[in-house]
Amino acid sequence: MVNKIKDLSIMSSQDALVSIMVAVSASDDKVSKRELLSIIRIVEHLPIFSGYDKSRIKIIAQTVFDIFEEEDGLEALFGLIEQSLPQRLFETAYALACDVAAADGMLEEIEIRFLQEIRYELNIDRLHGAAIERGARARHLLDT
Repeated sequence: MVNKIKDLSIMSSQDALVSIMVAVSASDDKVSKRELLSIIRIVEHLPIFSGYDKSRIKIIAQTVFDIFEEEDGLEALFGLIEQSLPQRLFETAYALACDVAAADGMLEEIEIRFLQEIRYELNIDRLHGAAIERGARARHLLDT
């Protein structure tokens, strides 16, 4: 059994970034292998995760899944993220969410709506959001 965070107030900013990536991946009720690998790759390679204990990914994922089971789970998740994440990392969080959503080469309508909700909750400027989205689309374009 995967442990979960009992005291949610001790989430680090790195945990909050992982939680938003897990949440966007789970927003369509299925976590694809590409999305999961994208989360792992991001945590392993981006400087923001330097020193982060990768074993926490499973703990954070289970915590996110449990929060989603609650009646106001999405609202609770955003409250937790906003509490744990400094405002200077809001655009980073949105960029990571866009990268994970685009990782499997397709965006379902529910994922698009979830990204819009993230952009709204994190108060991402519309122009900045569009640039972040375009960058994610370019990075994850599949050659078909």
